[in-house]
Amino acid sequence: MKASPVEQKELLRLQALDIRLQQVEHQTKALPQHAEIRELTTLFDTTRMAFGTRAGERDDVRTELARIESDVDVVEKRIARDTDRVQHTSSVKDVQALETELAALRKRLLALEEIEIAVMERLEESDATVSAVEAERDAIALQIHDAEQARNESLADLNRQLGELRRDRAAVAGSVAEDLAALYEKRFVTGRGNAAALLRARTCSGCTMTLTGSDLDAVRSSPADEVLFCPDCGAILVRTEESGI
Repeated sequence: MKASPVEQKELLRLQALDIRLQQVEHQTKALPQHAEIRELTTLFDTTRMAFGTRAGERDDVRTELARIESDVDVVEKRIARDTDRVQHTSSVKDVQALETELAALRKRLLALEEIEIAVMERLEESDATVSAVEAERDAIALQIHDAEQARNESLADLNRQLGELRRDRAAVAGSVAEDLAALYEKRFVTGRGNAAALLRARTCSGCTMTLTGSDLDAVRSSPADEVLFCPDCGAILVRTEESGI
């Protein structure tokens, strides 16, 4: 294939832009915030589930306390009722029966109050646990928000760079002959991104192989508009005044 030295030099610009595009595209996928957000999201889900469990346990304690408070209220009302009946009855037998019942009710009330205090202590501890887990969950959510904001800012800058690089690449590719551009694209794929390389001091800048012997003679004897390839990596060898041939 024939291509002017000027067009061949444009391939070096195209190669540089493609390398930079690959680097920036890799950066968009390798931002540290991606891994940070994944880790924080996993931690957030774990903490959210823990919060649900602890909140459920607290609700059970609240239900238990409400039941005990209801029992206390019932006993207190019965004590008040029986006390009033003692004060308004003239039957000794009824008074004795009521006093016996009152003694049992007061004993029951004392036991219920002790249970009530214990449950209230458990509820206080449960409330503290729920608050701690809730605070941890909210702190993680804030970390996720900050990490997402940092990621979005970085992505916005990288996407801006990608836009500029793609615009520049399109301009350079448009200045190259169609057949040469197609050859470059094919080499870019088969060479895993190494499509065009400057021959500097008889060394391929793509694979750092130094041309010697017949390989060097072939390059020296080829016309300036002949498209040559590195015998080692297959990249299009671009010759300039730096080639040393």
